Parts: sequence; C-alpha cells; structure tokens
Amino acid sequence: MTSIKNSITGLVLEYDSGIIPPPYSHVFRLALDWSKGDLSTALDLHYTEREELSEEEIFDEGFTPDDDYRYKGQLNSVWIKPLQQLFDKTRWTSKDIEDGGITVTAIEKGKDEGVKIPSNQEEWQLMAQDLIQAIYETAKKEAPLKIDYRQVEGDQLTDCSLTVHFSVREVVFEKNGTSRVVNWDFAIQLMKIVFTPDYHYELAKEEAGTKRGAYINCGDGYWHELGKGVVNIDPGFDAVKKIRIGFTDLIQGE
Repeated sequence: MTSIKNSITGLVLEYDSGIIPPPYSHVFRLALDWSKGDLSTALDLHYTEREELSEEEIFDEGFTPDDDYRYKGQLNSVWIKPLQQLFDKTRWTSKDIEDGGITVTAIEKGKDEGVKIPSNQEEWQLMAQDLIQAIYETAKKEAPLKIDYRQVEGDQLTDCSLTVHFSVREVVFEKNGTSRVVNWDFAIQLMKIVFTPDYHYELAKEEAGTKRGAYINCGDGYWHELGKGVVNIDPGFDAVKKIRIGFTDLIQGE
C-alpha cells in the first residue's frame, strides 16, 4: 500500500496572523506543487488593516506602504522532502484557530483532500516562513541572511560567519577563509536564538571589538557586544549564553 506521504503531490498553506495588530497583521496563501518532480510555487501575501495607519507609523515599524508580495515560479526541489516529512509526522486537530494560525490542504494527484488544522502550529508556521524566505532569495528580493561573529580570548581573535541560503536550504559556516556546510536544524535554531535578546543600538559600533569578549553583527553593519550591547529579555532564558555556546561549537568544529 502506498503511504500517504508518497501519494501527496502538493500542499496549500494558508495563514492568518489573527489578533496581531497592523502593520504586522497579514495573511498569505502558499501553494506548492511537486507532481512533475520539480517544485512549482505560488505565493500571495497581503498585509491587512493598515488603512488607519499613516505612512510614518508604518515606516517607524520597519515596513513600507507596499509590502504585499506575489510570486509564481520554481523553488529548489530540496524543499520537497522536508515538506513530506513534516506532513507525515503531523497530528491534526479540530481546535479552532480564530485568533490566528495556519491550515494545510493536501493535494493528491490533483485532488483537494480538504483543509486540515495541524496541532504543531509553530512547526508549520516556521516551515512557511522558511519557504517564503526561499522565495525572496530565489526572486532576488532579499539576499541570504548572514551573521558575522568575533570571539576574543586572550590574544586569540577568531572571526567567523554563518550564512543561511534558504533558496537551496543550506547553511555555510566560514572561519579563517575556509567554509563548510553545517546542520540545517542546528543553524536555524541558533539563528532563532540570535534574534531573541534585546540589542542596544546606542552601544553598537561600526567595527568589531578587540578586547576579550564576543561580538556579533546581524547583517546591518553594526557590531554588538554580547552581555553589554546584547542582553536577555527573559530572565528564565539565557539567550546570550546560548549564542556564545552555539558559535563556540561551530568554531571548534562540533
């Protein structure tokens, strides 16, 4: 008997941010079709409820008045297997998602199998975000995400970087002019932690520090010192320490 994951030829992901206020509130529909072996993709993303906001208010939050985006084209087929694996392990729920969430519709040989609500909402939302980022890179709308890191211990200075290529689902770690591909899940988890603490830009520098410590540049040209310019928000979660450990493991080749 053919398993479900092998019989599915596509998925449709639909998301509504729910109660999140504008300019962040948005909806999207992401259609994925691998029935012919490649990965055909169609994205329709729309930001909602911005009518009462001024352009200045929108710009102040880091957006523009025209952030809606549509794409129709191909993505690298490397994404097909992770999608199949996530679908195969997912448990479905009848729980309402009126306050926001994502739904999944499986397509089997061109037939719509009906809308399902995944119980592992966060995993599906993260998958959708990764796919949208892959679309942005493929369409040259955005460049790959790159984090620069400097570790200074005594007279030893180590510069390295971590670059996430969503378009090909690959993460490259570079140190001292040499590079290697690192585990995707480890790197994505580290990237998530990198953006967890609070960054104090009034303490940021345009050059990395040379005194003992750790320094990070999240791609905007500013260097922040961990523990001083980068501080934890949640006292119960030491993100700064986890960032240090993550990059130390990469530097040591683990």
